[in-house]
Amino acid sequence: MNPIHPEKTAVVTGGSRGIGRGIVLQLAKLGYKIVIHSRTGGEPAQQMKRDALQAGAAEAICMEADLADPIQYNPFAQRAFDHLGSCHIWVNNAGIAPQVRADLLETTPESWDHLLNTNLKGPFFLTQTVAKLMLKHRSMNHLNNPDHIIFVTSISSTVASIQRGEYCVSKAGLSMTAQLFAARLASQGVIVTEIRPGIIATDMTASVKDKYDSLIAQGLVPQTRWGTPEDVGKVVAAIARGDLNFSTGAVIAVDGGLTIARL
Repeated sequence: MNPIHPEKTAVVTGGSRGIGRGIVLQLAKLGYKIVIHSRTGGEPAQQMKRDALQAGAAEAICMEADLADPIQYNPFAQRAFDHLGSCHIWVNNAGIAPQVRADLLETTPESWDHLLNTNLKGPFFLTQTVAKLMLKHRSMNHLNNPDHIIFVTSISSTVASIQRGEYCVSKAGLSMTAQLFAARLASQGVIVTEIRPGIIATDMTASVKDKYDSLIAQGLVPQTRWGTPEDVGKVVAAIARGDLNFSTGAVIAVDGGLTIARL
């Protein structure tokens, strides 16, 4: 197993709750210095900071930014790098679901723009900035250990859900974004990985719990359970340890087998 990167610094967007929380806690257990991003901050972010420190983080700091706002991409990334001095692991996790699950024929331009700006445009241009900062830092410090950019997408990248079409399109675009950055950065020491969660128990899925409880009981998920934020966080931890350092562009499903093609 490769040694953990000596700097052990990380940024997790949307890190105060849900899947982001699971990622932060697993990185904390590895002793990382972590920037926990949230859109609005407040007590949930502060509680996440306390939990990260208790779990073993060398340092935890909360930073706020609206990543749907193009004006905020560069300042947020620069603040995070300035505070950490570097960034070994950048996790693009922040995302939203439609405010209303509407039939595909009723999708509105307003909902489309809101979802695509937050889930796709934001991460694309934020990653553009992050990649430039990473490459500059690597060049200045002659680093040999790789850095990592991780995109948390969804099985909705490939599984059609006709009551939230704009969400599916945003995640499909994000999957291609991960491939593009993987190809662009591979020769310069930055590894890009896509993690594709399935049905994960978070506040985002709480409103459809009964529906998915029933579907899981009927065999939708071969492993017959909900996924957890911890399941996703453990994949990020493996990447952080260097276990996947020859796998740039990899797509890792964390879905209990849901996307296995079956008869």
